Order: sequence, then structure tokens, then C-alpha cells
Amino acid sequence: MSGPVGAMTALITPFKNNKIDTETYEKLIKRQIANGIDAVVPVGTTGESATLSHAEHKECIEIAVATCKGSKTKVLAGAGSNATHEAVELAQFAQKHGADGILSVTPYYNKPPQYGLFKHYEAIAQSVEIPVLLYNVPGRTGVDLFAETTIKLFHACDNIYGVKEATGSIQRCVELLAKEPRLAVISGDDMINYPLISNGGTGVISVTSNLLPDKIADLTHYGMAEEYKKSKAINDALYDINSVLFCDSNPIPIKAAMHIAGLMPSLEYRLPLVKPSPENYKRIEETLKKYEIKGL
Repeated sequence: MSGPVGAMTALITPFKNNKIDTETYEKLIKRQIANGIDAVVPVGTTGESATLSHAEHKECIEIAVATCKGSKTKVLAGAGSNATHEAVELAQFAQKHGADGILSVTPYYNKPPQYGLFKHYEAIAQSVEIPVLLYNVPGRTGVDLFAETTIKLFHACDNIYGVKEATGSIQRCVELLAKEPRLAVISGDDMINYPLISNGGTGVISVTSNLLPDKIADLTHYGMAEEYKKSKAINDALYDINSVLFCDSNPIPIKAAMHIAGLMPSLEYRLPLVKPSPENYKRIEETLKKYEIKGL
């Protein structure tokens, strides 16, 4: 079973007075659609899912589905948890409310062994019929989904179609595709979007595309069409912005950048996340001057 691939955006969640700014959220999604993004990914890491209530998490999915309805842009809904039953509930909610697939992060904090990861994802996949994309980000979760386990899950569950790899390791991506070329390997690290696609990856889930959806769409589409020089040129041009957007924990810099660019009226985070330091804020401001950012 295939699921969303191509140029995908890990959406930020805008807040106003510590509540989801639903009006801005809808506008940001419409901007993604207008700039050629293939899928939006609500309530992932960049969407501050860890500090949203379940009701807020579900609301973000509903808004994304409603906003993308009638467009070519799909919704890959974040549906992960360190408790399997919670991940199952979110996955079933996403399916019921029209998501085109789910993105499910490895369970954080409790550090399950590989067999525990297998059983966790098997339970999620068996609870729904829509496509499931695994999400491996050991720097965040404290656990690494090994290539062997990823491939076992791909073979065991018809609706698990790939993995968002955010290890930052090209070697891991080479290993996955060498052992199972049918697997959809999606870049979860903007720095290596082009290298991963040129090695056979089938898309990106980008932080930078919140700000520059047109550039990430072009980079991805050129790469997947094997127009590698054009794709690499864009990846190289985005080096500075990709770097500064990780000068602090994601999504602190990208939300600051969106606010500076006038795409988000208020700059709010959920504790324990806070605004960037004055030094980092200045770095973000200066870097943005190098790029043309399309408005809403």
C-alpha cells in the first residue's frame, strides 16, 4: 500500500493567547497548497504535539483535512505516542476524519527494545486501514528503529509503506534502500534532502518548507524526476536557512522565522519551549534577508 510521498511539510502549530490560532493555521495550510506541497503533516514534532492536549491534537488534524479537501495536497496526520493504546486511538481518529495516512513516531522516553517497537507498530497498523509511515528520530526519542526492524514491519504489515528517517545518517538510508528498494524512505532532515532523494528516497518531510514551500517543492520534484543538478542547486542555496533553523531546538527557530517574515501574527510556544535568545533571533533575522519569502 502506498501513502503520501513527495514534498511534505511538518506544520508548525500557531498559538494565540495559549490556544491554537485556528485562523492562522488554516491560512498557513492554504499557502502550502498554493505553493505545490504534496502533503501537509499536522501535529508532528514541529507542531509541538508533545504539549498539545488530545483534543487540540485532533482539532489540528480536522482543520488540515478540511482545508486540504478538494485540493491535490494530502494529509499525513501525526499519530504517535509512547503509549501504544494512545497511538492507536489517534490513528483511528485520523482515519475516521479523512486523513490520507498517519506518521507515527517511535515511542519516546520508555526506550523499548526492537521487539517492543515491532509490536507497537504492528498494533497501530492493524488498527487502521490507511497507510502508516514510521518515524525514526532517535535524537528526540532516545530509541533507534533499526533498519532490520523497519524492513520486518514493511513485510509484516501491508499498510506500513515506509519510514521518515531523521537519524541524519545517509548510511542508514543507503542500508534501507539496498535491503528493500520498495520501501518509501522519506528525509526527515532538511540538510540532506537532496542526497537522500538522489539515493532513491521518495520525498521529504521538511521544517524549512513552512517558510519556503515553493523551494522545497521544486527541490523534491526535480530530484524525483532525476534532474539532479537542479535539485542540488536548490539544496545548496538553502544551506544557510536550513542551518539557522536548527540553531535551537525545533520548532523554536522556524516559528520565530515565520513571525519575522509576517506569516504568523504572534510568536508563542508551549512551555517548556521558549522564544529564541536575542542572539539567535538576530541570526534568524539576518539569514532571512537572503531569501525571497512568498506571503500568504
